[in-house]
Amino acid sequence: MKNAETPVTKIALFGAISSLGSALMAEMLRRQHEVIAIVDDLNALAPRPGLRTKTGSLFDAERVSESIAGSSAVICLLDANVLPVGAEHDRPADDLNLHEQTLATQTLLACMQRMDVKRLILVGDFAGLDDSTPMSRALRESPLDWTLVNAPQGVAGLSIEHFSQTSTSLEPGLAEPLERLARVAAGIADELRLNLHVRELVNFVV
Repeated sequence: MKNAETPVTKIALFGAISSLGSALMAEMLRRQHEVIAIVDDLNALAPRPGLRTKTGSLFDAERVSESIAGSSAVICLLDANVLPVGAEHDRPADDLNLHEQTLATQTLLACMQRMDVKRLILVGDFAGLDDSTPMSRALRESPLDWTLVNAPQGVAGLSIEHFSQTSTSLEPGLAEPLERLARVAAGIADELRLNLHVRELVNFVV
């Protein structure tokens, strides 16, 4: 249990409304971190201790800066199809393409440096990423402590209630992905704590 001297780790999470995002929220809250879920709709998540919501947009530097202000670290699930892009954008819920992922990464890097937030974990499919891409160059030139995480795709139907064990029933076929994504979330939480792979790519495809 926290006491007055327990340091609070505040994590800004982009992509919270996804299965891996749900797993990450549950794991971080279990470790008594504070999670700030950046969403398009403030009513997308039910209130719970340690969880806050903010509206934001990955394509607006001012709003990114406001979203991450005061955070200890930022986690962005680049391949989540529910990333906050701003309610004013008439954009379908779909994966960001490579160009959009690069723009989002560049915006995050610039805003984190501006707001003095030093730790970034980017989760996505980085199998085809090489040193010549704009995203790679932006990461190399940034002074931030970043980690890239190759993680498995999530599945529909899993929410924070499932990972928090407040849901007692699972639809057929969800038990295995729930366990797999919970392991990935625990690995990402461990990386935040231990910093074993700063400025490296980690494969969490399990």
